Parts: sequence; C-alpha cells; structure tokens
Amino acid sequence: MTKKALFICGSLNQTTMMHKIASRLPEFDGFFSPFYTGGTLDMLGKTRLLKHSILGGKHRQSTLQFLEKEHLPIDEGGCRQEYDLVVTCTDLIVQSNIRNKRLVLVQEGITEPEDLTFSLVKYLKLPRFLANTAATGLSDAYDLFCVASAGYKDLFIRKGVKPEKIVVTGIPNFDNAQEALQNDFPYHDYVLAATSSIRETGKFDDRLGFLNKVKQISNGRQVIFKLHPNENIRRAEEEIRSCLPSAMIFRDGNTNHMIANCAVLITQVSSVVFIGIALGKEVHSYFDLEQLYKLAPIQNKGSSASRIAEVCRNLASIPLSELHRHPARHPLVPGWLSAQNK
Repeated sequence: MTKKALFICGSLNQTTMMHKIASRLPEFDGFFSPFYTGGTLDMLGKTRLLKHSILGGKHRQSTLQFLEKEHLPIDEGGCRQEYDLVVTCTDLIVQSNIRNKRLVLVQEGITEPEDLTFSLVKYLKLPRFLANTAATGLSDAYDLFCVASAGYKDLFIRKGVKPEKIVVTGIPNFDNAQEALQNDFPYHDYVLAATSSIRETGKFDDRLGFLNKVKQISNGRQVIFKLHPNENIRRAEEEIRSCLPSAMIFRDGNTNHMIANCAVLITQVSSVVFIGIALGKEVHSYFDLEQLYKLAPIQNKGSSASRIAEVCRNLASIPLSELHRHPARHPLVPGWLSAQNK
C-alpha cells in the first residue's frame, strides 16, 4: 500500500517549500493543507482579525491559488486521510491531529531575535506564536528538524532544541541564490529596499526612520522598493512617495531577481537578506550582520528539498511503535548527512 504524506502550508514561501519537498517523494501520495489549528483560531482566521497571519487573508489566498494552479490534492485540516508522515514549516502551533504522526519540521527562513516576549514564552510556557519565529523549534513535538545551516543548528541548540533532532539540510528557496542571476528584470545597479509587514503583525515599525535610512544609503542613486505582499500597500506607497518621490515601487515580481540585479540591498526583518548575502551584495538589515553571515543558509545548488526528502524517507521507514518507544536513539539521519550534522 502506498504511504501517504501531509504537507502543511502557510505563506507562499512555506507552500512552495512544501511542494518542492513533496516532488522529491514520488513514492508517497502527497496531500496539502493550508495552515490550520484545529481550534477557534481557524474561525478567526476567516475574519479580518487574523487576516495578516498564515491562517487567513493574502497568505491563505496565495496558498490556495498555488495549490490549485499546480493541481495538487488538498486536504484542509488533514482529516480525510490516515497519514504515515507529516511535514510542516512551523511548530509555533502543533495541531492535535498530527501529534501521533511521524513529524518533520522544516525551517522556513530567518528567525526573529529573542526579546522579552520570547523569554516569557520559553520560561512561562506561554503560547509559542506570541514570540513568532523566535520560538521556532521549542515545541519538541517533531521527530526531526531540518535547518538552514550549521550556524542555525548552533542557534537552535542554544535556545534549547535537542541536538539529536536537528539535521543540517539547507532549506528550499534559499539554497541556490546563483540561479537568480539569470533573469529578465530590466533594471541594474540600483539600491533595493525590501519592506516587511511588521506593523500588520501588531509590532512597532519606525517606517519613517527606515525610509530615511534608505535615502541616506542611496545617496542620490536610483531606489527601487519591493513591498511585502502582506502589508498595507496604499499606506506604504504614500509614505515612500512623501520621502523618496523618484523611487520605483513594485508590489509584485520576483524579489530574488531584483536582488540579483541590485548594487545594495536594504531589508528590515526579511529572509531575502540571505539571498543578498549569498550573492555577495552590500546588505543592510535590522538584524546584526555578523550574526546573519554565520546563519546564512548553505548553498547546495538547490538540493535541500532532496536532502529533506531523504530525511523523511528514513523517518517513514521506522515503525511508529519503535519510534515512540525510543524517540532519541534512532539512526534517523542518512549516512551522507551524518558527518556534517555532528
């Protein structure tokens, strides 16, 4: 009987990562679900209250459009099939119907700094989603955690993640920056500013300060803004035009191609900073740059999805009864990965 795998999606970045991994597991019947909680938050996600989260709004809409465009089988809430394997890009919420399954967590991108909220979440056991991606990995509900780099492995261990559960595989969408150099984006040698939807997630963002920084760094050079798809576009455009009236503004388009053609990349809290780092661009970020260079995802010419698929394949070969009896003592990591994972 063919094994079945559930891939839990979220943002478009998470969804395309899940699709790439699933495509490397042809021996599984793969099903996909937009992100869900299995609780009252699902209902709130259908209202405007959580429209900027992966439970609703543009994130959910983009995910469903992608799944439908690719003709992928959808199982919303993962309740129609009995699954041998579940793959997800976040453990900030771990759904009750996957807790007794083989579970692989895949790092989605950059993680936020550890602030006061992170400490409260970690030590007072508050809901992890309150700390956003800073709390990634803290659930310990997964069997294996596939991460972007050795630097991130060290970071997650310091946060309290069990070392034996971490596998350095690289992550899809950030493991082959060189391919972005072949593009048809018509502009070159500009200053690119990639915004983030910080305000839309309820946090403070000194957008005026950011715009002034862009103006200072650009020093008269052409500026292009690539807006985050989940932010208030109208407000963002009005702010940009008031400070940098000659700047070009793109709501859509391939961000990696824009980075490949720029001279300088300025970001806020976006994972795309890693593309700029991999391409050797001058980069600016709200994050500490020295730390970002240590964390940068490994560049393996796009093989991360295949590496993660092999991890999944190994995990699926272990009987659940044996896995749950001795969860930390199994040879879950393929031999070709074990050396770099030490």
